[in-house]
Parts: sequence; structure tokens; C-alpha cells
Amino acid sequence: RSLTGLKAFSQLEELIVDNNLLGNDLRLPGLPQLHTLTLNKNRISFQPHLQEVTPALEYLSLLGNEACPNQLVSLDKDEDDYQRYRYFVLHKLKNLKFLDSRRVTAREQLEAEARGSFMKVVKPKFEQVCFC
Repeated sequence: RSLTGLKAFSQLEELIVDNNLLGNDLRLPGLPQLHTLTLNKNRISFQPHLQEVTPALEYLSLLGNEACPNQLVSLDKDEDDYQRYRYFVLHKLKNLKFLDSRRVTAREQLEAEARGSFMKVVKPKFEQVCFC
């Protein structure tokens, strides 16, 4: 899946691409005017390049993606997991005013600045160990 055709829309301000089976190979072109982006219900873990290609981004929603821990979908996730995710995203995208369905608070911005880089959720890799 590709959104490369968006290059022709450099003045685009809002983009909603929910339910499109977009994955981690997604690369958005430079969209300097984009302030609203919803990528709900895709297959995205996180898009670190968003900061460079969407400098005006203020509203981002990643609900229903691997990136966004949700205790309604995954029983091993809780509110703490979701808050860590918010701190990490806010650390990367400092201009956000809304993340998912919640306003970004001043406290969250401070916490994200202080600790956000340490909040990336990483799945442990399980290796088979042979005790031969």
C-alpha cells in the first residue's frame, strides 16, 4: 500500500486513511500544511519519519494499530502501557495538541520531554535456547 500520490497535494491539511491495511512500510511524502492525520485501524507500529514530513501536525490518531496499546483489544495492555505510548509519541511529535481521542496536557508534554525517549514499547525477542 502506498500514499506516494499525495506528493501532488502539498497544501493538504487533513488526511484520513483509516482501515486501509497500511503497514510499517508506509512513507508519507512531505506535507508541510498537514495538521490532522488519522491512521486508525491499520497495521502500524510507529512512523518515526512523521516529524520530518508533517511539521504542522497537531492532531494524530493511531487507534487500533499495534503502535497504540489498547486494553479493550489486547488483555495484556493497560492504562500504563497507553500512557507510555503517549509519552513516546509526544516526545517525537512535540507540536501535537491531540493524540488519539484525548487532548495533550501540559503535564504530559513535560513528562514526554523528560522521559519520552525511554518510553518506546519494544516487544521482547524470544530465542530458542538449546541446553545440549
